[in-house]
Amino acid sequence: MMENKTCNFGEHFMLDGYQGDPEKLNNKELVLKSLTELPELLDMHCLSTPEIYFAKSNDLKDPGGWSGFVVIVESHISIHTFPARGFASVDAYTCRNGMDIAFIENYFKKVFSFKDTEVNFVKRGTKYPVEDIYKA
Repeated sequence: MMENKTCNFGEHFMLDGYQGDPEKLNNKELVLKSLTELPELLDMHCLSTPEIYFAKSNDLKDPGGWSGFVVIVESHISIHTFPARGFASVDAYTCRNGMDIAFIENYFKKVFSFKDTEVNFVKRGTKYPVEDIYKA
């Protein structure tokens, strides 16, 4: 029986930022700048221009804010801001290994002036085959 060799496919960084500056969190251009600048700082490569949308309040727990997304060769980065709550949710997912978690956390602390953050980090595809297992 042949044993399949595997590796870790990628990494998923998730940051929740609290008590951020509401003006910065409500700044469309700042969200856009983050989605343009961060891939460069991480030596990643954009496949698209970042997309930014304003989402209105849904009268539940979401008071509205900016949502942005950029597709990168290495996967994607997304940001959702909630200015009225001083909160943002950020995801950076990449097929690379060795993501600089502290750098990304500090980057967003500075950009949105968060007083507190919560970071989750997940290794993805831990059983990813190192070689093709199916022929085209």
